Amino acid sequence: MKELTTDHLLGIKYLQKEDIDLIFKTADHFKEVINRPIKKVPSLRDITIANLFFENSTRTKLSFELAEKRLSADIINFSAAQSSVKKGETLIDTVNNILSMKVDLIVMRHSQVGAGVFLSKHVKAKIINAGDGAHEHPTQALLDTYSIREKLGTVAGKKVVIIGDILHSRVALSNIFALLKQGAEVKVCGPVTLIPKHIRSLGVSVETDLKKALTWCDVANVLRVQHERMDIKYFPSVREYTQQFGINAELLHSLKKEIVIMHPGPINRGVEITSDVADSNQSIILNQVENGVAIRMAVIYLLAQKIKN
Repeated sequence: MKELTTDHLLGIKYLQKEDIDLIFKTADHFKEVINRPIKKVPSLRDITIANLFFENSTRTKLSFELAEKRLSADIINFSAAQSSVKKGETLIDTVNNILSMKVDLIVMRHSQVGAGVFLSKHVKAKIINAGDGAHEHPTQALLDTYSIREKLGTVAGKKVVIIGDILHSRVALSNIFALLKQGAEVKVCGPVTLIPKHIRSLGVSVETDLKKALTWCDVANVLRVQHERMDIKYFPSVREYTQQFGINAELLHSLKKEIVIMHPGPINRGVEITSDVADSNQSIILNQVENGVAIRMAVIYLLAQKIKN
């Protein structure tokens, strides 16, 4: 049995191409499992997982919980809003208290960049980064690229444009790493104010004209504008953003070719994407959600194998 080259999933940048292939192969198996009448396997009956969410999350948290339940793991759910963190408890103290309950694996979302890396150096449990600040969101990038592979047969050689708020997006950074490792070509597109200055150094190109970007690509991954991470105004108004960077059916029909539309959610319908595009045959948004459970099952299962070995 092959195993991951890393003991944690802290970011795509720490994975080898072989790790991504192994995760996808394992996810293929679990995708078949979750489409059976009985969707559970007893693989992790002796494993305890703590979900630590220091930032609000609905979709990612539910997806991880469902993945853990499908694998028959024991689960502890922790929400910072109802915890002693509010009373000034440090991250290490919080985690050590949870680990004293004999937890094997921690799934953590935190507003601080590098929180997962910091934790991995101080505790014995395996860590899965479920999003750290505006840095990385590795399982989202894995499920996104897995969904491209499922739809188009391969990621290698495909042209993918990531559109929107690149500056504040951990999804964008993880996707760039994952796509490049699998041999895709990547462009980013959005207002100049929302594109990081040194983004080209990662090996991607920049396009500020949405129509040109869509004409070039095979796949468009559309991001929402992350108002909650903004301390200043990056563009004049939402209406103006939509006029320049919103995707609607009329724009798609003008391309004279069919491209794949993706969105990591939550969608701001009518802002970055209209409902008729989000719900169209070109969209694989609901496939992404389904694949999220299979990918997270695969990651949890592969890291749990390292606990057992």
